[in-house]
Amino acid sequence: MLMTEMPNIVPALPELFLAGVIMLLLMFGVFQKGGTSDNDEATFRIVSMLTIVTLILAVFLLIPLAGPRSITFADMFVTDNFAVFCKALVLIAAALGILMSRDFMERHHVARFEFPILIVFAALGMLLMISANDLVSLYVGLEMQSLSLYVLASIQRDDSRATEAGLKYFVLGAVASGLLLYGSSLVYGFAGTTNFDALAGLFSAGGDVSTGLVIGIVFIMAGLSFKISAVPFHMWTPDVYEGVPTPVTAFFAVAPKIAALALLLRVLIGPFGDLLVHWQQIVIVISVLSMALGALAAINQKNIKRLMAYSSIGHVGYALVGLAAGTESGVHGVLVYLAIYLVMNIGTFACILCMRRGGVMVEGINDLAGLGKTHPLLAATIAIFMFSLAGIPPLAGFFGKLYVFVAAIDAGLYILAIIGVVTSVVGAFYYLRIIKVMYFDDPIDALDSNIGREMTFVIGVTSVIVILFFVYPSPVLNTAKIAAAALLAG
Repeated sequence: MLMTEMPNIVPALPELFLAGVIMLLLMFGVFQKGGTSDNDEATFRIVSMLTIVTLILAVFLLIPLAGPRSITFADMFVTDNFAVFCKALVLIAAALGILMSRDFMERHHVARFEFPILIVFAALGMLLMISANDLVSLYVGLEMQSLSLYVLASIQRDDSRATEAGLKYFVLGAVASGLLLYGSSLVYGFAGTTNFDALAGLFSAGGDVSTGLVIGIVFIMAGLSFKISAVPFHMWTPDVYEGVPTPVTAFFAVAPKIAALALLLRVLIGPFGDLLVHWQQIVIVISVLSMALGALAAINQKNIKRLMAYSSIGHVGYALVGLAAGTESGVHGVLVYLAIYLVMNIGTFACILCMRRGGVMVEGINDLAGLGKTHPLLAATIAIFMFSLAGIPPLAGFFGKLYVFVAAIDAGLYILAIIGVVTSVVGAFYYLRIIKVMYFDDPIDALDSNIGREMTFVIGVTSVIVILFFVYPSPVLNTAKIAAAALLAG
């Protein structure tokens, strides 16, 4: 009888830990769940706290994994400094997403214990995506994430908008998965392997690259572009952002984008790094279109969640500028951008969650009229995040754009950098319009003054980071530099 060697499970300890906790919490929630809404809310609160603690512990489990590249599970799973950096961002985003959702879910009577577990399950899929070293494991992680997100989008079953948004997301997500699978099958058919290291070795040897292989790479990029809502695969974003519950929108806007961009970096820089000439032009076009649409389409938006949807499309375009460079400084710029993007967006959506009048959520930009007079502290924090999203120095958002634009210039992509700067200036209009509404328009009915401890904590921490990032940026910059070097070395 043949004995199979036990795979090294240490590189996958955070993932195994999350999977184990998910199963335990599911059993706990089922046995605790009762017939009354009070019991359901109590179970929701307990499970929410346990999932937040679980995600924080998973971040600490990542720390020992920082260091040399480690591959396991039949060369399908890789852990390196790049994976550790991106996974930490995803876990932090997931923990903050659960923390921000607690009050909202209880007030809207949708406080089901499955909600935080689904977020952890989605985070598990994202960690698998980031550590994928094979097109097969890539797809498994991606679908694990996607299936959780489909359910999260429709978690508010009595709301027709949420149901419609969930259905749109599911249908278009299935199409994107089909594109990704078709591209993977083409790559396997023409290259003879799905392993990233084998593909990298194949292309580094030189020789002609078949047209079918290039088409396969294009299909893979199309499938992943949907996940990051890059143009022209962005059509789901505004409707889904507007329709789903606001805490879900906050999670959608951050964690899945970080994971998908990290995966795109690993796929294009890793196995297809030597084919830069074949995919660079595609990334440039997607980047330009995303920046342009994000800058122009948001101008006439009246719903702040739809505005943030187009804003996220634009920010994906800026991040892709660093990927288009295809260099270590480009990857470094993208990672710095993702870290700053996480803080800015979490803070912004925390402020949006505070937009309530008579206990009811309001989403119109005009509902912020006169906020500077009625709620000066909240208005000041929103202004900070808007200035940062616009890229105004010395706030953190400025440095995110600075590093990707410098990487593009160093790579000789001058026109792309210029387009990025121009669209950033145009896009600043709709961020500044929000500030104008808050400080120069007459107040309508004042928003509720009760923000809550969770929101106060999230808004306070994120706003301080955005303001003071320029004072001590070294931890983010140095860690991102080590992560970028690890990806290029792999």
